[in-house]
Amino acid sequence: MRQLSELDASFLYLESDTAPMHIGGIYIFDGQDCQKPLSFSTFVSYLRSRLHVVPFFREKLQPIPFRLGHPYWVDDANFSIERHLAYVKMGARNDQDSLMALASRILQEPLKRDRPLWHITFVDGLRTPGAPDDGAEARGFALIVRLHHAAIDAFSGEEIMGKLLEYSPTPDPIRPPQPWHPRPAPSEQRALFQVGTNLLRKPFRIASLAANAVEATTRGMIQKQLRKLPLPLPLFSAPHSPFNRQITGNRQILGKSLPLSRLKSIKASIGDVTLNDVVLGLCAEVLRRYMEEHDADLTRSLVAMTPVSVRSKSLRRPTGNQMSAMLLDLATDQPCPASRIRRIHWNAVASEPYQEAIAADRLTELVPSTMLALSARLYSELQLAQRYQPVFNVPITNVPGPQVPLYLQGARLSHQYNSAPLFDSMGLVIVAVSYEGQLTLNFTLCPDVVPDGHRLVDLVEDSLQAIETAAENLPSEMPPELERSGHGSTLLDDTLHLIEGAIQKSIRKLRD
Repeated sequence: MRQLSELDASFLYLESDTAPMHIGGIYIFDGQDCQKPLSFSTFVSYLRSRLHVVPFFREKLQPIPFRLGHPYWVDDANFSIERHLAYVKMGARNDQDSLMALASRILQEPLKRDRPLWHITFVDGLRTPGAPDDGAEARGFALIVRLHHAAIDAFSGEEIMGKLLEYSPTPDPIRPPQPWHPRPAPSEQRALFQVGTNLLRKPFRIASLAANAVEATTRGMIQKQLRKLPLPLPLFSAPHSPFNRQITGNRQILGKSLPLSRLKSIKASIGDVTLNDVVLGLCAEVLRRYMEEHDADLTRSLVAMTPVSVRSKSLRRPTGNQMSAMLLDLATDQPCPASRIRRIHWNAVASEPYQEAIAADRLTELVPSTMLALSARLYSELQLAQRYQPVFNVPITNVPGPQVPLYLQGARLSHQYNSAPLFDSMGLVIVAVSYEGQLTLNFTLCPDVVPDGHRLVDLVEDSLQAIETAAENLPSEMPPELERSGHGSTLLDDTLHLIEGAIQKSIRKLRD
């Protein structure tokens, strides 16, 4: 048995009917150079032949009785690939806008918990961007992928697609699937025995498991106690914004691509900033312009949650990525978009995790910290956003992707768009993904919270041009009045005592 980590399990606890916790991907393939369009049956055979490279695709969740521990991944003895695939044929409107509208509807549906937590929709008959509209048969197709965030640690969306796709335009022969014999699922008695063994090995976790057990049976009493607790001001100091209202189940997925070279040129012009700072600055300019159009208050700066990849400086050997997340002042109250990027950099380097991430020479990745997920769960379930200012206004994540083309049986991956989960009072999330020299800003939003979402896409080019113009006229030296802002702290530091103290105090109250 392979047990979910606290981070993995927290995404299960966060999920609700209006907030499905899966990562989404829309992968558009151009088949113009193929002899014939890729059929759905060929795709199914191709996927069958590669299931062995992604073991998670045949594993489902097994919960622990009485919630005495996090669930386990076990082999699904009744696995059927057909339960995880769907086929859609595009009609007369076979353009990208229609595809994105279809994907938005599909991605708002939660995954079913009684089977492995993934699903792929094969969209056939798509006319890819740039293909001639000459009446010939459309040879493009798309994959709409849903992958639950509970599995993101081991198999991120980029890793899975990298394993499933090919790096050559010459199709590999589709081989018969490798034999697979599911391991028997453990009984409830064995699962409980494993829980007891884990407690003996890690006795310090008893308090945490006891808290979960108490919460499961006396949730109302704990909520009553938590509502009385004073909350630290720095954690709830983000301003109210148009993006922070109660969400519904509706989703809209939008994206805008631009050359990565333009952002690198801005980085060189400004100097002493990172490419990630430029991406954040571009997002900040888009958000500021959107808020101006909607007469929102710009006197207080928006606060972003941005994950960072941390590698320990004390170890001389590769250790893998450690993830942290920080609250970052986006300086949207600053009028100059180029100076704002410098301000963002200063705000960021006040955080030690960011310094280590830069030392590791990596852009940020998708996985947030454990404490972020746990705080988000309390934040959502207890409706803290309805009683306090937001923890942050918008999550922004930058994901480096492959810079070489990928293929599926000869069809080239021409575009990809990605979505991320929304939760209570977070109606917008931005994911920046780079692929083959392009950077795509992906906006996942709840249209009932963020109206006119298409304006976010429309504003990207104008925002980039404004930054380019401002960067050309920016003084080369850092102005002395540019000091660190107060939102450079990590969520780990800000939430550790809040979460642990709240649970512990609630349990003490119940015992009394």
